[in-house]
Amino acid sequence: MDLTVTRVLPAKAAEAWRSWTDDAVVRRWWGPTGFTCTLADLDVTVGGTSLVCMSAPDLGFPALYSTWRYTVVEEPTRLEFVHNIADASGTTIDPASIGAARIPRDVRHVITFEPLDGEHTRMAVTEFGYSSHEQLALSQQGLEESLDKLVELYR
Repeated sequence: MDLTVTRVLPAKAAEAWRSWTDDAVVRRWWGPTGFTCTLADLDVTVGGTSLVCMSAPDLGFPALYSTWRYTVVEEPTRLEFVHNIADASGTTIDPASIGAARIPRDVRHVITFEPLDGEHTRMAVTEFGYSSHEQLALSQQGLEESLDKLVELYR
């Protein structure tokens, strides 16, 4: 099962692109409601791997690390990566080992940026390969909330 979420950003495509590729910008929005992004060490190159961390101690998540391993980088229109849960050093770990068994491994992401009118960009985020409706629903909630935070950066 796959998931696609779209947002129209009041930004040119190059600026929208930065929302996924600039460490400082990612730290401002990554993570669902109640989470803060405490680390975004980005290597946005084909074959590169970024390490990001979101935290919500009040919700029982002192630190949740993940990696984004890039397979396609076509600035400013398309970004593809494989998402995995990781430890603080960026080594992929079994999500169940940290109580996150509902988070699948090797989730392929495709983010596209479509200029609309010179001042707005349609961004679509697609996640591929969920094996259960529960996984899909959990990811959709987190992605929707994260992208809502991203849109707020432009207001």
